[in-house]
Amino acid sequence: MSKSKFGLVLVLMLVALSACGKKEGGSASSASASSGSCDLVSTKDGSPLAIKVTATDTAEAKEFLATCKNPYTKLYAKDAEAAKAGHKQFNFQGCSGCHGGNANGLMGPSIIDAQWEYPKHNTDKGMFETIAGGTNGKGATARGSMLTWHAQLPGHTGDGLDTDTILKIMAWLRTQYTGGGETPWLS
Repeated sequence: MSKSKFGLVLVLMLVALSACGKKEGGSASSASASSGSCDLVSTKDGSPLAIKVTATDTAEAKEFLATCKNPYTKLYAKDAEAAKAGHKQFNFQGCSGCHGGNANGLMGPSIIDAQWEYPKHNTDKGMFETIAGGTNGKGATARGSMLTWHAQLPGHTGDGLDTDTILKIMAWLRTQYTGGGETPWLS
């Protein structure tokens, strides 16, 4: 190989390697996934959500906190029987009180149609952030605020929920989606 070709190959390799560490399109989730950490932020104000892996977390919860991808979603999409675990938690935890028994809205918005209260709900990370940390009622329809649900966050509701329970609820919600179009949570 000539010196000029070798030099060109070397420069291209260095450029490619230097790009690997940069955030793509300013996306926190793509950077988080590659660094082995899901950097969660509050839907209320964009501040960090201090949710960390705990000794009692399931393998699925640990995977989500590392990748921002809910491992239950694809499982529940393929197995209606498994999805019942998420529906059970949705009702048991009181989500149906605001969002209705089928999650299609009551005094709170529908969370299974294409009219997302917050556009970030089309990602696992975004939906988790909203359920875990709550909202201040400044979404698309501003129907009111949602309480903080994650047990690791200050001011959580009741005993609070662990990461795994929230992920199961989210995965069931995804199986109930009626909005049509793209479903990025399944890719």
